[in-house]
Amino acid sequence: MWVAVALVAVTVGVVAVTRLGATLSDRGPLGNEAVRGDLREGAATPDPDQPLVERTITEEFGEMDVACRGEFALGLDVRPDEEAGWRTVSYETGPDDDVDAVFAQRDRSIEIEVYCNLGQPVVGEVERNTLPD
Repeated sequence: MWVAVALVAVTVGVVAVTRLGATLSDRGPLGNEAVRGDLREGAATPDPDQPLVERTITEEFGEMDVACRGEFALGLDVRPDEEAGWRTVSYETGPDDDVDAVFAQRDRSIEIEVYCNLGQPVVGEVERNTLPD
């Protein structure tokens, strides 16, 4: 039980620090969200005339399907490797300047972030964490 509580606490902390760090460092091809208010999740409206470019990212946690429509990232689906004990903790669908997902397996978590570069889905960051004993 304590492992599950600790895993959730670490995952929430990782997501919060990652989001704050990305905002402060102005990472990504679209710049600061304060400048690009149209890209806030749920408020963004991709141009339907832009091609939809899809990509499946395969890692030890399973698979994550993402797409880009111009500069807007979309999370399409996640398929954790349940046989290996992986589950999805959180998953962002967008549209946004980036989308991410957090996967967990016992005392480990992996967060993956994807953004669009020239209309192509690109893995911006993969963060791996292990809870202490």
